[in-house]
Amino acid sequence: MKKSVIAKPITVLLACAVLFCSCGNSNADTNSAEASAVTEAAADISFVDLSKGASELFEPADGWCNGSMFNVTWRKDNCTFEDGKMQLIIDKDKTPVAVPYSGGEYRSKEFYGYGRYEVRMKAIKNDGVVSSFFTYTGPSDGNPWDEIDIEILGKDTAKVQFNYFTNGVGGHEYMYDLGFDASEDFHSYAFEWHKDKIVWFVDGVEVYTADKNIPVTEGKIMMNAWCGTGVDGWLKAFDDSKLPLTAEYESISFVPFE
Repeated sequence: MKKSVIAKPITVLLACAVLFCSCGNSNADTNSAEASAVTEAAADISFVDLSKGASELFEPADGWCNGSMFNVTWRKDNCTFEDGKMQLIIDKDKTPVAVPYSGGEYRSKEFYGYGRYEVRMKAIKNDGVVSSFFTYTGPSDGNPWDEIDIEILGKDTAKVQFNYFTNGVGGHEYMYDLGFDASEDFHSYAFEWHKDKIVWFVDGVEVYTADKNIPVTEGKIMMNAWCGTGVDGWLKAFDDSKLPLTAEYESISFVPFE
């Protein structure tokens, strides 16, 4: 296992029904069973194949900016589905208000807890940007800030950064040398969230474990692509000479622990 340590990076990712009515006809029981089956299917996030387009279990963020280090406004138009993949796009914002750029974010509608989370993705190679996969919940959900991260920094796509926050306490960053360029092809990145530890994987191989102050609050499954501001020491200064920039995603999965 290769590793390198980064000096005090600042990383925050805040950060993301069917109505059925039967009116006394002979198909009521059949239709109710079908509706129940649809509800059960909708709850199954064991494998989301993004080659099939948008999933009813997820939604794009739209119309707001996280502020702080995030130099983008989330736009639903920056989350697209083409050529059998999902694209999260960083670009100049068409209607800039507070910040000049737009970013893409895709988030689950529901909250999930202990289990195995996995994504197959290709990151952006460009100074000043982040391509991510993570779980998050916080004050906007009426919860403590708990988060588990997989972040690929565009300044060096031969590494991946793992991190987590428990009730707003972070400082657990770890950089892992991949041995390949994450911007050149699709690879699988995963973590297993246990009560007493988090275990990260790359292409199915266990690469790092954390076992101190582990998050406990269920969170949304999220992916985003964004450019930073005021964090040049972490991301390098954002280079906007090659916009638009695109991170691509092939699949998402979550399998809960029994």
